[in-house]
Amino acid sequence: MLRIAKLQLLCIILIWIPAYSFSLVRAEAEPAKQDEVIPFLQELFDDRTRLLMDQDKTHIEDHYLLKDKRSNYVYLHEMNRAEYIQEWAKHRKMKFMNAESSIRIARAEVLGDTAKVSLVQSLKLSYEYIDSYPGQHDFGIGTRHGITLRKKDSRWYVEREWYTDPLEENSKEIEKSHLSFIPHKDPVPSEKVTHKYNRARAVEYANKYAGITWGAGNRQRYNQKYLDYNSKGGDCTNFSSQVIGDKEEGGGLPMKSGWHYLYGNGGSQAWVQTDAFKNFLIRSGYGRIIGQGSFSDIVHSVNDRQQHLNRPQLLPGDLIAYVLKGDVDHFSVVVGFDQAGYPLVNSHTADRFRVPFDLGWDRSTQYLLIHIQD
Repeated sequence: MLRIAKLQLLCIILIWIPAYSFSLVRAEAEPAKQDEVIPFLQELFDDRTRLLMDQDKTHIEDHYLLKDKRSNYVYLHEMNRAEYIQEWAKHRKMKFMNAESSIRIARAEVLGDTAKVSLVQSLKLSYEYIDSYPGQHDFGIGTRHGITLRKKDSRWYVEREWYTDPLEENSKEIEKSHLSFIPHKDPVPSEKVTHKYNRARAVEYANKYAGITWGAGNRQRYNQKYLDYNSKGGDCTNFSSQVIGDKEEGGGLPMKSGWHYLYGNGGSQAWVQTDAFKNFLIRSGYGRIIGQGSFSDIVHSVNDRQQHLNRPQLLPGDLIAYVLKGDVDHFSVVVGFDQAGYPLVNSHTADRFRVPFDLGWDRSTQYLLIHIQD
């Protein structure tokens, strides 16, 4: 499930972006005109990536018509997301070391001085801790974009853009916590350990089918055995259900009445809808809430359980629910921990690969740590 504003933007984007046709440019106009647009888009996203590292507006301001209300709005959005990610890193005692971007264009239409483009961006970000735990950590984010370009004085500018952005939070709303995680002691369980829930396979599934983000497998495509619910409100819960329930590659939890997927037809409400999925996990006994609350509460919970190993731990293959105003808004899958013990997650909508779990959220977010019972 998405926030309403994000959902509206996503529906607009998906009118433009055919499912998983991201590897080619459709010939909708003269090739010469497309050849003008593609280098501009590559430069635009490269410069945005540079902006994330240093917040220097000169990287991107020449790509926008700053006196145009719509274009200026898009420009300010990019400035705000760069500020957010740097503020988040500062409060988490990290620094970003590198950022790399690649784009794949799904469709480009050039008609006169207007171009309409749908594309996906795969972003790789790398961070280090400032005072401890030497070593670089890499994670990926994948986003789908619908862009309108305008040509003026023989050059292209961004006039409008829509995308579901996982970094669009207000930098002033980040929960400022002095707390830190302690290094996690539990490795990913071996496949040789046989339980009702196969954690190792669940994590492998989450990594293979993480989608259009850097780091994902399967040529950055979803598992086409399942429907893509991005155009129906979000695919995060569908993905989490696949991770724990796919019997061939995932965790293999048996489908039950109310929580099931009919191949070719789609998933039940509990399979695809956030609150229904959360309720199913708890009522069925498949899941157990082992921590909840703000970011600070989660740090306390994870650290406390680390120090009392007789209590259920947050492990790779477990789930995190994100709660806004009393409703579950999003689900992600825990796939590991960084050197400092920070839980890392994969999810769909937007696609994430080994991302620190609270990046893209703010102090209004409440978290539920859901341990999947072995």
